[in-house]
Amino acid sequence: MQNNAYSLFISDLHLCDSRHNITQAFIGFLKETAVKAQALYILGDLFEYWAGDDAINAGHQQTVIAALNALSSQGVALYFMHGNRDFLLGDGFAQATLGTLLPDPSLLNLYGKPVLISHGDILCTDDIAYQQFRAQMRHADWQSQFLSQPLDTRIAYIEQIRLKSGQEKSRKSMQIMDVNQQAVETMLRDYAFPPILIHGHTHRPNSHQISVDNHTCERWVLGDWYEQGSYLKLDESGCQSQCL
Repeated sequence: MQNNAYSLFISDLHLCDSRHNITQAFIGFLKETAVKAQALYILGDLFEYWAGDDAINAGHQQTVIAALNALSSQGVALYFMHGNRDFLLGDGFAQATLGTLLPDPSLLNLYGKPVLISHGDILCTDDIAYQQFRAQMRHADWQSQFLSQPLDTRIAYIEQIRLKSGQEKSRKSMQIMDVNQQAVETMLRDYAFPPILIHGHTHRPNSHQISVDNHTCERWVLGDWYEQGSYLKLDESGCQSQCL
């Protein structure tokens, strides 16, 4: 298949068994929209949670993985980034989908311009409790110990964490859960002021013009897939936000 000269970006789908309609919308997006692109970048939280790669054949995940594999097999480059819900996606998942896991953040060169991508949670530095929790969950020793437990035990633990997280979010201000401007500026400096930054996590789709040390950057925030699907299209002319 001849793919067009553009790439697509999505995040925060939170696919799960209880949201069958969104899973079907995503599979339709892969078959009808993403298949025409050069590449699809999924910037975290593809799944509501991921308990380990030994869950690949469980429930809706098997259907999603088969659809992603089909997309890759048709010549679309597929890239994934860990989110705060699916940071345990591993090499087994990448092999099953024929995709590539990218570090967070990653600097790309697309259509003649540097593009910085991130899930976005590392920019929410005002939420100190979450950042401490994130550091613990991302530690190699913790992950190794967690993945050594039976799958049912891991899923039960994750469900407890999700319940606790939901309760804590209800007590936090929206400002605390958004990105910190200084953290954004620091990331842009660290990566030599790329003109485009794309991230998800905050569920606040928008575009922001940022000026840092006399450099201008567009910060594009991806939308979630709770009510409808959305994606960002990037080609040589720039970014365009789209809805299904």
